[in-house]
Amino acid sequence: MTSPTSTSDTSRVEVAVTDPGAPTEDITALRKEIDQLDDEILRLIQRRTEVSQRIGAIRRAEGGPRIVLSREQAVLARFRELGPEGRELGMMLLRLGRGRLGRA
Repeated sequence: MTSPTSTSDTSRVEVAVTDPGAPTEDITALRKEIDQLDDEILRLIQRRTEVSQRIGAIRRAEGGPRIVLSREQAVLARFRELGPEGRELGMMLLRLGRGRLGRA
């Protein structure tokens, strides 16, 4: 099967060739794997949230600050390799553990 792909140079046309005999991935199986991964991610996020909340409760009981900025920066740095979305993910995880800043 072929499909022409135009380029900016109108004198050339690139053709993508798909081998009809090449194995294709089973989408249903891949979706099932994603569902399993999502289940595991959710379980881990719930556990992380519980641990983070326990740390916060201990810190507050000892008269410590609600948050430790250096620790939060270290957490965000770990997610930096995922790009801007990684930072957003890190921020969401921090909020789940400590709540939004500004809340009592």
